Amino acid sequence: MRKIFFTCALLVLISGCGTKKRTTYSKGQKSTSVTETYKAESDLHPMPEDSGRFMEFPIASIEDYIDTFSEIAQNEMKAYGIPASITLAQGILESGFGRGELTLKTNNHFGIKCHTGWEGPYALHDDDEAGECFRKYNHPMYSFRDHSLFLTTRSRYAFLFELRKDDYEGWAHGLKQAGYATDRKYPQKLINFIERYRLYEYDRAVLQNDYAVAKRSSADQYRVHIVQEGDTLYSISRRYFLTVEELKRLNALNGDIISVGQELRIQSNNIR
Repeated sequence: MRKIFFTCALLVLISGCGTKKRTTYSKGQKSTSVTETYKAESDLHPMPEDSGRFMEFPIASIEDYIDTFSEIAQNEMKAYGIPASITLAQGILESGFGRGELTLKTNNHFGIKCHTGWEGPYALHDDDEAGECFRKYNHPMYSFRDHSLFLTTRSRYAFLFELRKDDYEGWAHGLKQAGYATDRKYPQKLINFIERYRLYEYDRAVLQNDYAVAKRSSADQYRVHIVQEGDTLYSISRRYFLTVEELKRLNALNGDIISVGQELRIQSNNIR
């Protein structure tokens, strides 16, 4: 039923198309129009043009959230290579499964802030600081697409796309490592959602139809080392029988500076 409702809402958005512009919400006292912001990097799943109507999605539970948005998360995986399980888990966590205050007034499911150059609609919301600027969308699907673009167009996330597309644990730890969230428990929270609600099954469905996945080997496994006081890249590399350069490459480090509490990935074939 939720997917039927989602499809109907999507059809409402598509209707009335015919312009390459969309009207934003008011910025202060002035209304403005901007060129279409949501441009797909892939022609596989282009976004329909925004009709300008703000759509509301009353979500009753996490299961309801998954049922409503799993298909769009899978489409984003097909187009951009981000595991659907990760997208769904982040959406559940960041949006309070669609019921958070920010999400209800913005359809922003991933807490993406305005950032320099954003000319689309926005809303002010108290987060880390009072009155921060968050992107606003007329439909959640644009939020999901912006999430994909956010991860694929920022260099600090580039190493994630070298991971296997069914490696949700690697993605969960990698997002924290790349600075997506400051919560030290962020990776485990994502993993808990994925495993509790079997979100990895949405990855498997995509992979079976669109990707060739080799059998998982022990070399694909890894553990996480949490940097302690006194640790250096050299001491950590000696502990796990690898070189400093291998450690830096595995964790996408550009320099030699690490900080207490930082998570570093260690491949299992380097663990004794």
